[in-house]
Amino acid sequence: MSMFCYQCQETAKGTGCTIKGVCGKTEDVANLQDLLLFALKGISVFTIEARKAGIENAEVNHFVMESLFTTITNANFDRSAFIVRIKKALAIREMMKKTVADAGIKMPVQLHESATWFAETEEDFDAKALNVGVLATENEDVRSLRELLTYGNKGMAAYAEHAYNLGMEDPELYAFMQKALIASITEHSADELVALVMECGKFGVTAMALLDKANTTAYGNPEITKVNIGVSDKPGILISGHDLKDMQELLEQTDGTGVDVYTHSEMLPANYYPAFKKYKHFIGNYGNAWWKQKEEFATFNGPILFTTNCIVPPPVNSTYADKVYTTGASGFAGFKHIPARVNGGQKDFSEIIAHAKKCAAPTEIETGEIIGGFAHAQVFALADKVVDAVKSGAVKKFFVMAGCDGRMKDRNYYTEFAEKLPKDTIILTAGCAKYRYNKLPLGDIGGIPRVLDAGQCNDSYSLAVIALKLKEVFELNDINDLPIAYNIAWYEQKAVIVLLALLSLGVKNIHLGPSLPAFLSPNVAKVLVDTFGIAGIGTVDDDMKLFLN
Repeated sequence: MSMFCYQCQETAKGTGCTIKGVCGKTEDVANLQDLLLFALKGISVFTIEARKAGIENAEVNHFVMESLFTTITNANFDRSAFIVRIKKALAIREMMKKTVADAGIKMPVQLHESATWFAETEEDFDAKALNVGVLATENEDVRSLRELLTYGNKGMAAYAEHAYNLGMEDPELYAFMQKALIASITEHSADELVALVMECGKFGVTAMALLDKANTTAYGNPEITKVNIGVSDKPGILISGHDLKDMQELLEQTDGTGVDVYTHSEMLPANYYPAFKKYKHFIGNYGNAWWKQKEEFATFNGPILFTTNCIVPPPVNSTYADKVYTTGASGFAGFKHIPARVNGGQKDFSEIIAHAKKCAAPTEIETGEIIGGFAHAQVFALADKVVDAVKSGAVKKFFVMAGCDGRMKDRNYYTEFAEKLPKDTIILTAGCAKYRYNKLPLGDIGGIPRVLDAGQCNDSYSLAVIALKLKEVFELNDINDLPIAYNIAWYEQKAVIVLLALLSLGVKNIHLGPSLPAFLSPNVAKVLVDTFGIAGIGTVDDDMKLFLN
């Protein structure tokens, strides 16, 4: 095989991509991502020791975090970007090696190869990349636990990066990211690796809480909002991904230019924040989940800005490929990349704004409104109403249906499941999984919408906070005694850290679909089943009976 990757739900044949990624990632890019991770492990060998001596390097911490982010599914497909990043990683590793030596810190005589290997040419990078990937760990169970930890680490890095962009960080997160990186190059028992995976979940909660604080401090608490899904008669820019700092700067720079701004996919929840509502040219949301972008980008007519994943490679002879821009951790060969901020300044979106002015207004593909903004602060404001509805029997059960959407037809399960839920149940959601049912006419219960959208995938933290608050209100000893069932869809690594975070909070009996991760070996899957009650999904009717029993 020329590559091996099984980090996402859609991996080939449910076992692993070996020729080209289902996501569109080419074999050389997949391998270079493995090599970048290898180099980050080498950096971490030295940062871990330096930290013991009180030496902390902010630039290195940020580089490791962002580099992890670039390797998540659908974020960056640009070979040249990984070549540049690997070269920088090796230079940083050598710098940290010198820092450690200058500080008189004694390192082991025998260092792992990731701390010593060096090359400068692309040819050498490509050759080495073939031998440092997932399959370098031969034991299936050890490999499974290492990869589970790695993917949780990647998801956590994504959330920590967004918080950092808004001026908030936690050095303990950086320390754990680096600890987790070297866990895959050091000997650990299965029990020790399981403990590290659970520790990853704990830090995942920390990262999501930090991002929640960063978002709400900068933009206010999300409010119940009816979001327009129609269009105006002016040209527009469609902004996708997750980074709210990019959203803020784009709105500021487009104000008064005659160019409107629309959100796409996971950026939809930007509509819920008070700080963004003052912009008259912020029209609403265009389209659906990430995987429909080939059709919807073509009808949007204007330029598209990816602030993070999820990029789908455009089709041959695409009518929109020359209109796509990337920034931050995202990238794709042929797309214009907008550079990072310099010395605390803003990103420069002037080129994409000028581009938009030359384009036609978006083609309308739907009309109406969708409602959201039910993050924890807003739900707490409705707490009395929610508690009364539960006590009166008007609400029998809550279903957490957070997570990701994807292309597979079996994801229609989630639409059908939502449609068949009894009318005395409420769906709690976050992430792009909501696009499977957020436009269905599911109604409300005493004024409480039956779909409560907390926001982006990282806002799954809100759902955990809501559950913990309900546990307190109902004076329960165990969060699992609440009338809440978990039927979660996953796709990539940010969903992995959400899962680990929920497990670390004590949530059990989570159903995960549409398929269990390929990176869980039978033995590791059994541990999760036996310890936490993790299960897959079945048919809608069978699962409905199970959940409502």
